[in-house]
Amino acid sequence: MRTTGLTRGSRVCPAVLIAAGLYLSLFASPADYQQSETVRIMYVHVPAAWMALFVYTNMAVASAVALIWRHPLAHIAAHGSAPIGACFTLIALITGSLWGKPMWGTWWVWDARLTSELVLLFLYLGYMALQSAFSDRRTASRASAILALIGVVNLPIIHYSVDWWNTLHQGATILKANAPSIHPSMLIPLLIMVLAFHLHFFTVALMRIRCEILEDEKRTHWVQQLGTSR
Repeated sequence: MRTTGLTRGSRVCPAVLIAAGLYLSLFASPADYQQSETVRIMYVHVPAAWMALFVYTNMAVASAVALIWRHPLAHIAAHGSAPIGACFTLIALITGSLWGKPMWGTWWVWDARLTSELVLLFLYLGYMALQSAFSDRRTASRASAILALIGVVNLPIIHYSVDWWNTLHQGATILKANAPSIHPSMLIPLLIMVLAFHLHFFTVALMRIRCEILEDEKRTHWVQQLGTSR
């Protein structure tokens, strides 16, 4: 019963934060003097873009641990993170396109930031495709882990693309050496959404890891006993 209560609580907390963040973002925060109401896309686009990088970094670290120390739980953690990261990346691309139309006059340009973000989505999809490309699960896990580590090269390209190349995408406004160039009335809802997205990721990832462990150990005595007790 305690486990069930904890699971419900871990689901409610991200939902409450997302609801609070969306309310502050859509109704309480002011419109931008240049972008008007379209700036509200930022409150979903920016956290999703950050999470796309964050999840891939976690997936790559887990893959490195799995390859070096051969820890089976590390492979499971990487497997559980990949679909979530792919969803965040897709959300970032879609919301970026919606934001780009009124700001740039087009849905898509082969901008350095946009292109490298699209490559990140392909890396997520490639990782998941390798999971089902081999009949032997160990071979599939090893191949996908190697791809995850190779794909790390793309992360600094995404982050520094606006500094290295002349792009349409705006530069950093929050993660700057000096103070963030964004008003607290916009910064606070944005940070709430970032926190909510992080909690959502950890909640869903733990649920996926738990399900995969139970699937792998379904023939063991402790899993059968767990099913009987419920």
